[in-house]
Amino acid sequence: MTLDVNTRGALEAILMVTDAPVSLVALATALECPVKEVREAVLALKAEYDGVDGAEPRGFELREVGGGWRIYVRQEFDWAVRMFISNENPTKLSQAALETLAVIAYKQPISRGQIASIRAVNVDSVVRTLLSRGLITELYTDSETGAINYGTSELLLELLGINSLDEMPLISPYLPDANSTFDVEL
Repeated sequence: MTLDVNTRGALEAILMVTDAPVSLVALATALECPVKEVREAVLALKAEYDGVDGAEPRGFELREVGGGWRIYVRQEFDWAVRMFISNENPTKLSQAALETLAVIAYKQPISRGQIASIRAVNVDSVVRTLLSRGLITELYTDSETGAINYGTSELLLELLGINSLDEMPLISPYLPDANSTFDVEL
């Protein structure tokens, strides 16, 4: 059996959805084709993706790694994928995370203990979440108390569409006590 257009398309489809390298034997078994023909087809696809015949190389490439073949982003386009992923937010922040982020944004630099005091709850896991998402950063460690002080990151400013924290609205009009000093520096 020779690899026709449908089988070639099936080979590409398998390689596109796999999250681990697939051996030639596994591909041949799935397509019910001889390993030699699958190898030739894979090498032809690799050459095509690399632009060997004068065509423009694709944004992805076919690599042989770990005993199998897999499609990867071409290295020169890593930047685009990183930007795409950083702008995608597959999960929304919880109410607790939003509240903690607001406290940090308006009161920075601020320690975890100070945040917990304002929110009246334990904020350890929320702070870890915000750190892991790159929305806040560790600014410095207080030499007297050893407490880490947090502030917002450039990514947060970018996501909010502002250039600096000075562009954030005053929060005091939204607080229950009209005479609140929340916006005032500590």
